[in-house]
Amino acid sequence: MTQMTAMFVMFVLYGLLPAAGLYLGYRGIKKVTAPKMLEYKAMPQLGYIPEKSLPVDVKTALDQINTKGEKLRVMYGDTNNDGKIDDKDTVNETYIMIQNLMDRHVPQAVADYRRLHDLDVTDSALADTTKIKHSNVTGKEALLDVLKTINTQFDDLLNASYHQDGQKLLATNRYLQKRFDNPTSNTEFQKPDSTINSNASSDVNIQAIESPTGENVSAKDIKL
Repeated sequence: MTQMTAMFVMFVLYGLLPAAGLYLGYRGIKKVTAPKMLEYKAMPQLGYIPEKSLPVDVKTALDQINTKGEKLRVMYGDTNNDGKIDDKDTVNETYIMIQNLMDRHVPQAVADYRRLHDLDVTDSALADTTKIKHSNVTGKEALLDVLKTINTQFDDLLNASYHQDGQKLLATNRYLQKRFDNPTSNTEFQKPDSTINSNASSDVNIQAIESPTGENVSAKDIKL
């Protein structure tokens, strides 16, 4: 082993590997001790929110809005039913309203509450206990009222969509029942005459067939 090779091995063993171990250990400890962050995929404008910065009932309301809003966005945004929302879909007022609620109003309301919460330097939950001036609600209650209003609106939209699609199914069923229970005259099949029995063919007079040679050929003479 040459001197240069020995120096390189010593650098790796006593320099590079310990440094890598310290770095990975630092990253691991930092990840374990880092606060849990909340993410709402249907409302990316909310960003990542520390779990401890929101009360349980607020997180529950946001989870409900996130789930319902995503369903409604597909219902009212994917108008051509191709599985995605793009320029081929027709934008309507309901879809725009849903987008505005999820992209603007909910993130703004949460940001306002967190700002009220951060104003409390004594950590005594000012936003959760102190009534807002000229009102009878706290900052937390005001946020919950906003989220409740949005949740109620989303419930109404989901309920309306359910009944609308249900009416389509009922109309389809009525049409099919009418179509097959009362067929039109041109689709009726002619029933065979019940007065003709299987032995009637022997009594039917079959006209003779003229052969190419000019002779009359009886039906009895035709061999199959």
